[in-house]
Amino acid sequence: MNDNATVKPNARRLLERWFTREPGRSLLAAVTQRLDSALPNLFGYHIVQLGSFADLSLLTATRISHQVVLGIDTGVSMAPPHAVRCAAGALPIASDAVDVVLMPYVLEFEEDPHQVLREADRVLIGEGHVVIVGFNPWSCWGLWRLALGWRELPPWNGRFLRLGRIKDWLHLLGFEVISVDRLFFRPPLTSSRMLRHLAVMEKLSRKLLPFASGSYLIVARKHLQRLIPIKTQWSTRRQLITAGYAEPTTRLRHEQTAAR
Repeated sequence: MNDNATVKPNARRLLERWFTREPGRSLLAAVTQRLDSALPNLFGYHIVQLGSFADLSLLTATRISHQVVLGIDTGVSMAPPHAVRCAAGALPIASDAVDVVLMPYVLEFEEDPHQVLREADRVLIGEGHVVIVGFNPWSCWGLWRLALGWRELPPWNGRFLRLGRIKDWLHLLGFEVISVDRLFFRPPLTSSRMLRHLAVMEKLSRKLLPFASGSYLIVARKHLQRLIPIKTQWSTRRQLITAGYAEPTTRLRHEQTAAR
């Protein structure tokens, strides 16, 4: 499959369905387990998850109280009712407003993934964090993609991005990569029984073939580009949603009412 191929409008909807069955379900469980360790170490007032998985939020482990899920609007999104829908490259969020942005399997299904990263950079405060989860093309998952990409089914119709490319983009935007984790070393089989039997591959491959994981998780920190008064940067009344783009979630509307 050509890396320059056009991403289909319904790719996100089909991907969300793929995560409800094997091997997507087991992969998502591995991602959730890793996020349960990573997110509690990231602090602030606002955390945003870009991209939804039906009614599943991946923010359950965070200590940040104000959580927003942004469903990516492809015209047929399966975003949960409480989620704001938007384009991944044009977030309805004020600049320098968010402490953490989580992007699980977003960049692979966007026409301009670098623009999505630029948007994350725009909305993040200085020293804020972006967490990116992606598919690794240099793995058996990448081979599956080469074999099945012609079928236009997720996730094989996405553009798997090299870890090195993502790190280069982040560096150009002024981010420092804090950590990289390799996830899921089993092949993308549809049998739950076989996936359980192959669980032994996780520990062995992590030691012998760490580059061959099916997925990766990156945590990067945005460096301050200019001097910003601490009081303004960490104000609890920091505006999050930009007026005119989208309605805030029910939780956000409640907090805004209480703040008045």
